[in-house]
Amino acid sequence: MAIRFDRPVSSSARFARRFGAFALVLWAAVLLAHRFGGLATPYMVLLVLVSTGFSLLAFLLAFAGLRSLWISGAEGGLDAMKAIIFAAAPLAFGGLAAERYFTLPAIYDVSTDLVSAPEWLSPPHADQIWMKRSTEIAGTDREKQLEAYPELTGRRYEGAIDRVLDAVKKVARQNGITITKSKGESEPARDLEDAPAKPPQPNGDAVAEAPDQVPVPTPRPFDDDVAKLIRGANGVTLQGERRTLILGLRFDIVIRLREEAETTFVDIRVASRYGQNDLGFSAGIADQFLEALDVELLGIAG
Repeated sequence: MAIRFDRPVSSSARFARRFGAFALVLWAAVLLAHRFGGLATPYMVLLVLVSTGFSLLAFLLAFAGLRSLWISGAEGGLDAMKAIIFAAAPLAFGGLAAERYFTLPAIYDVSTDLVSAPEWLSPPHADQIWMKRSTEIAGTDREKQLEAYPELTGRRYEGAIDRVLDAVKKVARQNGITITKSKGESEPARDLEDAPAKPPQPNGDAVAEAPDQVPVPTPRPFDDDVAKLIRGANGVTLQGERRTLILGLRFDIVIRLREEAETTFVDIRVASRYGQNDLGFSAGIADQFLEALDVELLGIAG
């Protein structure tokens, strides 16, 4: 008499495949809706957390299904492998975000000038919904930035401010930064030599009488520290915004140029529009911009 063995079926592997497929579809749909649609960043973060949770659950159930296959030969090995493949992308994405969240400082605003950061021409505002954060940038936040990103510093270039400004605008366009406001870019006043001549008097026979008292020209201010400080206060400030290429995260940016003697000093400030922790993206954007600016102005960087 033949003996027939009925293999048990692993329910864990079956549910793992379903949860993994759901996590993958939800993760992809949320990222696409945030990048190309109108999904707000706080909702995107919330749904990505849900997707990561389902992918983690699918991975654990798939491990249980493989264990049943090894111990009792239960059916479900193929479902378990599908679940692992489905859950891999959302789980890796969530794991990378979690690693940045716990290892990098909880700051959303970075600046190359830690003492006197460039001021916003128009302070950015966004509805944080459930992602609440502090509106004030404290000294401790700048200390955290210095400890995490010590290489993030301003740049000094041996050149006139107009040349550096042209390079800044070019690099901003190349890096996807849209300039929305500017200050200090007004056209310089026309030289007296280039001013149009006064029209001749209607009566050519009339000769103006010379004044009795001729004004004595006053000397220019002495070239002291105060005069240098006044001249050094002149500069240009540009404010713009940028979205990251893949995720479409929004960042606000301020670029400040100050002319000091024969050099131009460039500072940049980058702030994430949502959340208390930018996961290091702000420092990455600032560093990428400054490196590209160094390449553009190669030979005059100090």
